[in-house]
Amino acid sequence: MTETVKNPPCSLSALVETLLEELGEDPKREGLMKTPVRVAKSMRFLTEGYHEDIDEVVNGAIFQEPCDEMVVVKDIEFYSMCEHHLLPFYGRMHVAYIPNGRVIGLSKLPRIVEMYARRLQVQERLTNQIAEAVSQVLQPKGVAVVSEAAHLCMMMRGVAKQASTATTSCMLGAFREDPRTRSEILSLLNQPSRLR
Repeated sequence: MTETVKNPPCSLSALVETLLEELGEDPKREGLMKTPVRVAKSMRFLTEGYHEDIDEVVNGAIFQEPCDEMVVVKDIEFYSMCEHHLLPFYGRMHVAYIPNGRVIGLSKLPRIVEMYARRLQVQERLTNQIAEAVSQVLQPKGVAVVSEAAHLCMMMRGVAKQASTATTSCMLGAFREDPRTRSEILSLLNQPSRLR
């Protein structure tokens, strides 16, 4: 029986150095000498969502409240990395829920968005993960998440369409089952903010 010899683990910065060499660059030249370390730090930051969990992010900020009207947080900025090309996509996330006797601290919704955005993603899965996480921690009557994003993998390469955007949505509970509730959230999302 032959043993499989595994390569020793390679640091992320060493992989970046190899990548630079494969691209025909000299990682030892002045402008690139610190690039492998900088890229490694950047990638760790951009994917730190893998090391967070929903309970940690929410941190107990759920409160009993006899409220059953829609709560909407619009225009949550997000930045993520396309898992197909490792290029960024970015945009705005809109998160709504209908409480069922409990509300969540409003700042926790952007934190949930951030946790899932800071992973290698596709927009469709990102939208669904956020909706499912809000549903899991709050058990509301319904959750709606709508995401609008621009993808550098479509803008810089391939079809090279700079003005294109993608919209995805995930509707759970009352937002999926009740056409009036769905219509209400879509109407609210289409209204421009008066705060700007």
